[in-house]
Amino acid sequence: MSDVECAVVGLGGAGSSAAYHLARSGVRVLGLEQFGPVHAHGSSHGRTRIYRSAYFEGAEYVPMLLRAQELWAQLQESSGERILHRTGGLVIGPPDSPLVRGSQRTAEACGLPYETLSSSQVGQRFPQFALRPEEIAVFDPNAGALFPEACLGAHATGAVEAGAELHYGEAVRGWTASSDSVEVRTNRGTHRARHLVLTAGPWTTGLTSELALPLEIERQFMLWFSPQDAATVQVGRMPVFVWDGGDAFRTYGLPDFGDGVKVGSWFGKRAATPETADRVYHEEDGRPIRAFAGERLRGVRVPERDRVSCLYTNAPDNHFLIGRHPRLPNVSVVSACSGHGFKFTSVIGEIVSRLVREEPVGFDLRPFDPGRFARAGPPTPS
Repeated sequence: MSDVECAVVGLGGAGSSAAYHLARSGVRVLGLEQFGPVHAHGSSHGRTRIYRSAYFEGAEYVPMLLRAQELWAQLQESSGERILHRTGGLVIGPPDSPLVRGSQRTAEACGLPYETLSSSQVGQRFPQFALRPEEIAVFDPNAGALFPEACLGAHATGAVEAGAELHYGEAVRGWTASSDSVEVRTNRGTHRARHLVLTAGPWTTGLTSELALPLEIERQFMLWFSPQDAATVQVGRMPVFVWDGGDAFRTYGLPDFGDGVKVGSWFGKRAATPETADRVYHEEDGRPIRAFAGERLRGVRVPERDRVSCLYTNAPDNHFLIGRHPRLPNVSVVSACSGHGFKFTSVIGEIVSRLVREEPVGFDLRPFDPGRFARAGPPTPS
């Protein structure tokens, strides 16, 4: 049995960042991960991820976003790894699209720079995109790409250098908590900690069964398309984008960083569990994305050259879970990023560190309180 101040379960985007910030704050931390240091079983992979500032999901996210970008830049400088790359970004759709209007509202409310472009203006500045005449775009100059595998690696390396102990290939079987300690049972033994942080992504519901959290696991695929016109879709010419095709189909993409143009969609896919999710690529999985790429993107070759599966952990309101367990103050639950959370993981780790050390977090976490979904149940899981 090992005794530590804090145990972190799950070392994906949020967990590796939490271990990093905890260790750098002087906390003796143990990180537990059932897979390897970087894996494709959850939500913290995929070669590139978008970051944005004019956040259509709500202005309440912007203070966290701005701090996250500062922390990513610091991590890039301290690690020497390529962590982020600013490209600018477009949010495209009809003028009354929730994505377009939400981006405009957030930018105006928070004083962020942005431009609203007509279909013809987009065609002149960004010929990669084939907008319909009635569509417009919001240009966010601060948007860009993160490289998730490098992010995880830099956080994990920095955590170990600061004294953290990270165990890979160690799966958590259960945990119990009292007022002053937590015991975590794994396939290798038992660990005791003063505080437990659950950053388990799609495995969160299985580790918090007493809360009966109404989270849904969604299976998605990311596709990469070879450039037909490399100059059109290369980094420096093509921004990242989010495109609102209606509730049935919303897509996003990034320019060619050397392995093709990445395009993915979110929502509307088959629900799953992390244990039963079908990770085999079927022809119908990519059909709507291929159709979109062939019709709305210029400079790419269809069909795709590569694809990777991904699991989203969605909350009913599509907002995050960040905060203390509603009945156990020495347990924190961080999950349900609903497909838009990786860009926040640098600051989420800092927030977790402050929660554990009982310091002010500096942000309003009330919209993300895990207790908003919790139901009555026993105080600890079996």
